[in-house]
Amino acid sequence: MTPSPLDGPADGLAAASALRAMADRLEDAEVERAMRAGWSWSQVAEALGVTRQAVHKKHLRRLLMAQIELRRRNGESAF
Repeated sequence: MTPSPLDGPADGLAAASALRAMADRLEDAEVERAMRAGWSWSQVAEALGVTRQAVHKKHLRRLLMAQIELRRRNGESAF
């Protein structure tokens, strides 16, 4: 058996938690960048491999707080 570079399960779980937090921050930043570039919810959702509703639910509030202009389904601005 190959020895683990980590000391034990606690270290592995801490690393997994840190990676998850980093991935969430990266997703937030890239969704914001995509929306500033005029991407639709559907385009962002497809790129993430989730539904439009899932990405909308997860990111809408933060994007509104950042005062990012969002497109509606018909292509018009939400503001």
